[in-house]
Amino acid sequence: MNNHNRAKRERRAVENFETLRMLPKGGRAVVKRISVGGEMGRRIRDMGIVPGTEFMVMGRAPLKDPVEIKLKGYNLTLRNNEADHILVQAVEG
Repeated sequence: MNNHNRAKRERRAVENFETLRMLPKGGRAVVKRISVGGEMGRRIRDMGIVPGTEFMVMGRAPLKDPVEIKLKGYNLTLRNNEADHILVQAVEG
């Protein structure tokens, strides 16, 4: 497969996901991809947010930033600029 087709396929896959920031309170999702590298990407992964991880949105601060999620038995707070780089797929239940 050439690079053009691979890039096109990846764009289509990303279009089927939403960012963690877009999920409502009580929403459940599974992490599909971290779309940032470097220090921020490493920080997100170090917090346990890796592809395949399921979590639930617990709430948001009054101005919608930060967002609190529950994953792997603990609560975690993320800024919207971090949540924007976490691509997820909503799950039922």
